[in-house]
Amino acid sequence: MISDDLTCPQDVNWQGYFRLLFSAKTQELISTMKVFCGRANPTTGSVEWLEEDEHYDYHQEIARSSYADMLHDKDRNVKYYQGIRAAVSRVKERGQKALVLDIGTGTGLLSMMAVTAGADFCYAIEVFKPMADAAVKIVEKNGFSDKIKVINKHSTEVTIGPDGDMPCRANILITELFDTELIGEGALPSYEHAHRHLVQENCEAVPHRANVYAQLVESRRMWSWNKLFPIHVRTRHGERVIVPPPEMERCPGAPSVYDIQLNQVSPTDFTVLSDVLPMFSVDFSKQVSSSSACHSRQFELLASGRAQVVLSWWDIEMDPEGKIRCTMAPFWAHADPQVLQWRDHWMQCVYFLPQEEPVVQGSALCLVAHHDDYCVWYSLQRTSPEKNGRVHPMRPVCDCQAHLLWNRPRFGEINDQDRTDQYVQALKTVLKPDSVCLCVSDGSLLSMLAYHLGAEQVFTVESSAASHRLMKKIFKANHLEDKIKVIEKRPELLTSADLEGKKVSVLLGEPFFTTSLLPWHNLYFWYVRTAVDQYLGPGAVVMPQAASLHAVVVEFRDLWRIRSPCGDCEGFDVHIMDDMIKRALDFRESKEAEPHPLWEYPCHSLSEPQQILTFDFRQPVPLQPVRAEGSIKLRRPGRSHGAVLWMEYHLTPDSTVSTGLLKPAEDKGDCCWNPHCKQAVYFFSTTLGPRAPSGGPQAVSYVVEFHPDTGDVTMDFTLSNTRDDGH
Repeated sequence: MISDDLTCPQDVNWQGYFRLLFSAKTQELISTMKVFCGRANPTTGSVEWLEEDEHYDYHQEIARSSYADMLHDKDRNVKYYQGIRAAVSRVKERGQKALVLDIGTGTGLLSMMAVTAGADFCYAIEVFKPMADAAVKIVEKNGFSDKIKVINKHSTEVTIGPDGDMPCRANILITELFDTELIGEGALPSYEHAHRHLVQENCEAVPHRANVYAQLVESRRMWSWNKLFPIHVRTRHGERVIVPPPEMERCPGAPSVYDIQLNQVSPTDFTVLSDVLPMFSVDFSKQVSSSSACHSRQFELLASGRAQVVLSWWDIEMDPEGKIRCTMAPFWAHADPQVLQWRDHWMQCVYFLPQEEPVVQGSALCLVAHHDDYCVWYSLQRTSPEKNGRVHPMRPVCDCQAHLLWNRPRFGEINDQDRTDQYVQALKTVLKPDSVCLCVSDGSLLSMLAYHLGAEQVFTVESSAASHRLMKKIFKANHLEDKIKVIEKRPELLTSADLEGKKVSVLLGEPFFTTSLLPWHNLYFWYVRTAVDQYLGPGAVVMPQAASLHAVVVEFRDLWRIRSPCGDCEGFDVHIMDDMIKRALDFRESKEAEPHPLWEYPCHSLSEPQQILTFDFRQPVPLQPVRAEGSIKLRRPGRSHGAVLWMEYHLTPDSTVSTGLLKPAEDKGDCCWNPHCKQAVYFFSTTLGPRAPSGGPQAVSYVVEFHPDTGDVTMDFTLSNTRDDGH
């Protein structure tokens, strides 16, 4: 999937798994079946080389996959089954044998559906070897080995002929190659190749057709995920405004889609400017082209405003008549919003126009969908591209650096004026006219706040050349290029000369670092504070002065499905897949908490939030582990799906910024999560399911430990049926 998460450095998987094969070590590594994996530690900042099992990457891929989510997608499974039955029937009615090609078979589920529907033989293609091995076992367990051949290759490598993988071309093409953007997983090139080399002309295809829809909206909230807004700073000398540089204003933004659970965006957060527009369709039963193309739709504006954002989704029709349809439409565009199917493997898309544009109700415009072989993007034009010759063949590319350094939530966080005001108020209590400030965060505007609030001198550290250039641009746009010194190096490598021989009186951090994935990874600030201890003056203030790790036990409305065993799927036994996922999750670090933006995933709390660990930034990182044991009492009935963990940063004794819960849970336990941050979810694997049994657990005991030598936070949560009455 081509998504924002893959574009922005913050969400790049820091574990990376870069393999280091030294020539002198090659034979030794092969003989021991081990590999060295590079791990850039996000908390300590160090680079470590770890010896791992040869299947380490596989375990990570499986553990973080959406296989379980897809198997739980009842709507998807039923519609595919209906479409497959209809396709097999059409072929049989013509007096032909039903020969099926299933590309991206995964568990082999769709192939087994085809054989059950009467297909004579299926060729199931799966490029991921552990998944192909699992498919072979699942097919065998369900008694279909004589009718299904699993081929562990990419479909473009499959051969046809007497000695090939398939003796002849198939006449039914079944695929599930889609992501949230429809084409982001390479569906178009795969279909193009299949029609040229693997299937008969005018074959049956399931799905038969895909349709992409779009809707133009104005949304300050969503636009704040894409552009830097003017930021207001109230000082004793009046209001100062931090403005974005012209390069950021003109920049078309990142080329990647922002895929989200659009049903969790409130209708009050956007104004609809157009009807839902069918933008383009792909007929999978005919030759498909992966060449770049554009599709325009003229429409009449429903309201005046500022055209900023395009919301997009797709549906697939399983049959030529379009009677069997599976749609990703959000609730306001859904034919029956009461029966929405929750799914996380296919969501909805948010695209940002290159520039916002004022529009007037009743006027006519053209919305243009462009795509190449992997990406979709949109533009707004006064007339159709066919008439004006403007087709924008190239996808937008960020040239201001900001969209490469800040992901969408980070833009939103920086644009959060209430958050800025909180930092301003805290800074006012610690800054003095002679303050020398050192700001340590990635791409932070704290240094500008400190300057505007009267600090004598401000230094800011930017570890990468790209972030250094970006901050230079922002400072120049605000005439501060000579007021704030940017130091381009890792903060651990600072020297007295970098600080011009001065002692730091105020050390500032948000903390925010692009390498952080889990909430406690930003404890890197503590390690930096320790590294620069020698440069802190007597009585130096560290802000935030401390942090604390908090937890609450929750019941998810839907997110539990991604970790819940499936067992039986449409009458087929897939326990082998469940076991495979469980083994992967049990594989060392996959067993730990995982990051999720919980504003997209409703849940309600079964306990009160509880502080687990505290970290005192006023002191260097301790040498000994910090450990906490205790229990969390469950105060509301429900299914204990997991514990949610987050960090709270105590800027001053009177000011705290939460990366998790923003306010106490309501009577029913509904949670309001910080939309700019991902929280950590530790799933209780033994209780995943939709209903709470009677006499369920009354408490959750925990052991959580922070290991200073590695920066790791290890944890274990155990459900208990013993009431915690304080005795």
